[in-house]
Amino acid sequence: MTPDSIKRYARHLVLKEIGGPGQQALLAARVAIVGAGGLGGPVGLYLAAAGVGHITIIDDDIVDASNLQRQVQFITTNIGMEKAVVMADTLKDLNPDIMAKAIVSRLTAENAETLLKDHDVIIDGVDDFSSRFAINDAALALKTPLVSGALGRFQGQVSAHTSNGTGACYRCLVPDIPPEAETCSEVGIVGALAGIIGSVMALEVVKIITGAGQPLYGRLWLYDGLKAEARTITLPQDPRCTACAGRAS
Repeated sequence: MTPDSIKRYARHLVLKEIGGPGQQALLAARVAIVGAGGLGGPVGLYLAAAGVGHITIIDDDIVDASNLQRQVQFITTNIGMEKAVVMADTLKDLNPDIMAKAIVSRLTAENAETLLKDHDVIIDGVDDFSSRFAINDAALALKTPLVSGALGRFQGQVSAHTSNGTGACYRCLVPDIPPEAETCSEVGIVGALAGIIGSVMALEVVKIITGAGQPLYGRLWLYDGLKAEARTITLPQDPRCTACAGRAS
């Protein structure tokens, strides 16, 4: 590491759980963020600041004025521009040590494995269940850890899923698309909640890459912003899961 890098990551280097080896692992890591919106923004900003060396942002949307209430990676002059491209440029400006790549494409069941291969951690920051299922299934097929977040109104959640099929996958939590599934545009969301949930997701990624602490494998972290309360519950593997049952290796 250069003197400039040592200064940039000084607060990581003094942590015994990260230190020099952990920072080197972050700099060598490749992370894919699916969704450059309310969750993808804070995740990307914190991972870039942490020195994650290669970040891929996958999103086919453009910046809209309604995004600016919570998607803090964008500014007013970005309206009408491609989210993935703007966010990649922002991350590179934040930390010139890293590489950020924009993929302006919608992730689907057909292209998920191609887009997500060769990454060390996959991040699910989307807000529709068909994309979530495609990300989950690709992560299982690629044997890549997955960190997933969701939010709406004043509530949010974060989970992490192993790469070897021995723990619960996202489909163990949500086996089918709920008939009452709603998006943030329908139910509303307080902007600051996206920062809270996205930051917890970024922390989970740092833990997975560096080996610090205990990632949320097999657990679900739930946050209620109105009550300022959080709790963690066990997320068992469903032996009937159509995605992960029988995949342990």
